[in-house]
Amino acid sequence: MIINHPLLGPRDSAEFVYLGTSNLMDRPDPETATPEDWHDYAYLRDNPAGPHRELWFHEGGDRSILIVTRDTTTHEISSVELARNPGAQV
Repeated sequence: MIINHPLLGPRDSAEFVYLGTSNLMDRPDPETATPEDWHDYAYLRDNPAGPHRELWFHEGGDRSILIVTRDTTTHEISSVELARNPGAQV
């Protein structure tokens, strides 16, 4: 699978590490989160069939984190963007 890095161009997916769904960037607020909120954040994941926004870490390159929109049934990538503000909602 080829990931078209926004800064470096096309790269083989072997240079990257899959980090999970992009909503992992939406951490619970430590001031108000309940233990159930943290449990859901840490352990509950969707397993969608179709387009899905994912985090990919460019370990074998510039060490950037990308948000990749990929169809989980075909592996076709429709968009790639830098995850510029990890604390912001995606």
